[in-house]
Amino acid sequence: MARLATVGDAEQVAALLHEFNAEFDAPSPTLADLSRRFTTLLAGDDVLVVLAERAVEAAPIGFAFLTLRPTPYGDGPLAQLEELYVRPDLRGEGTGTLLLETALAQVRARSGIEMHINVDEVDADARRFYERHGFTNVEPGADYRMLSYRREL
Repeated sequence: MARLATVGDAEQVAALLHEFNAEFDAPSPTLADLSRRFTTLLAGDDVLVVLAERAVEAAPIGFAFLTLRPTPYGDGPLAQLEELYVRPDLRGEGTGTLLLETALAQVRARSGIEMHINVDEVDADARRFYERHGFTNVEPGADYRMLSYRREL
């Protein structure tokens, strides 16, 4: 089953994100910092976290973390799927699909007009997963590629 996380789930969401980052050797804030930040994020209405649970597990087995932002291009928000994670030993059982479908339903219920996902080009499995669920890789054309710039503040 899948459900929306509440502020009371902040520690469990933080633990899943920390586990995700560790699996891929990605830098991660401390568990305490993630818990504190998710407590704040989950209290707002521009962040959604969907948790996947199974009756036999004591804690959630996966999550989808989305942010919503207003846009002048439509009457509803744009959604960004920031993270989608399922514990490695439980992959291949449809949990990712459940999380994604629940996330899409939640965005639609908020009159969302579009969902964006960034996927590493080399992550063929993730690319196949999202394409199988109707997402399209948008490259503006053969003459140029869209680049993403960032600056730490």
